[in-house]
Amino acid sequence: MPGNEHTVQHFLDLIKKSRLGKFKIYIGMSAGVGKTYRMLQEAHALCKNGIDVKIGYIETHNRKETHALLEGLPLIPRRKLFYKGKELEELDVQAVISLRPEVVIVDELAHTNIEGSKNEKRWQDVVEILEAGINVISAVNIQHIESLNDEVKEITGVEVAERIPDKVLGLADEVVNIDLTADELIGRLKEGKIYTAEKIQTALNNFFKSEHILQLRELALKEVASQVERKVETEITKVNAVKHERFLACISSNEQTAKTVIRKTARLANYYHSKWYVLYVQTPAEAADKIALDKQRHLINHFKLATELGAEIIKVENRQVAKAIMEQCDKRNITTICIGKPHLSLLRVILATNVFNELLKKLSTNNIDLVILS
Repeated sequence: MPGNEHTVQHFLDLIKKSRLGKFKIYIGMSAGVGKTYRMLQEAHALCKNGIDVKIGYIETHNRKETHALLEGLPLIPRRKLFYKGKELEELDVQAVISLRPEVVIVDELAHTNIEGSKNEKRWQDVVEILEAGINVISAVNIQHIESLNDEVKEITGVEVAERIPDKVLGLADEVVNIDLTADELIGRLKEGKIYTAEKIQTALNNFFKSEHILQLRELALKEVASQVERKVETEITKVNAVKHERFLACISSNEQTAKTVIRKTARLANYYHSKWYVLYVQTPAEAADKIALDKQRHLINHFKLATELGAEIIKVENRQVAKAIMEQCDKRNITTICIGKPHLSLLRVILATNVFNELLKKLSTNNIDLVILS
């Protein structure tokens, strides 16, 4: 009986889920706000309450007050690896799982592991530890969240290479913001509490400009607020049982537009805790034998980014773009379509098919929202 098998599988999934370790993430607007310090304070408090806490990986950056807090906390030895002639250290995931502490502290969630490690990223190590039923407390800066990458680059002029997919935040049972005012943070920097003396001026000229910090602080507060809101919806009011938002991001092979559309739609879908899709309509001009290699490469990267951010990819062949969009809306019960600001060529394609008016009519009669993302 297939129905019965499905029920059994559902029950097994529930059991597995209930055995997952609890996950707490501290978020900060930048380095030096005190995330590591707070995690170590919490570790001491848990120890006093008889909880078996161990330090899996902590990065004190030689900050005196933070380093002092390590005193008296049990450390799990790090895994030593040789890479390009240097001895480096990583979190020892196997040791954590074998020792089975009740709680393990793992810093720097966005860290990229050394080549040859089992997992490419530290967040993947953390997921493995959670699946073993061990509770994890971790920390990350707001600039490392994948869907915020463009906004952070716009604010600071720096593209952050190490990023975590938004779904990792979605796994957290608790997300806590470590907040400081811009003045407090700059004060800490000038006192030498964040970086060594020779790095202070460079930091003040770049990342630690007051206006940058203010905008990053806003991003961090918004992010934590939306995580809390989602928790309220799922655990208290059950609002999400009634609201079934479904987003459809329509992309082309255009590199910049597509990236923006994917990231911004991911933010919206995350905010509404809803399913979302990425649709690419392949017109005859972009058939496999005609599409330029760079465009093909862009598309592969777009699909990879969208998958990492939790989207389902839909690829259809149709010479009428608007018609293909409408068909997918019907098929998937889409509530909101997201497109990039149309470049003239796309607009010409849509208008030339004479289906654009039909599309707008269809959207208004079916209460489907159209969002044009800048």
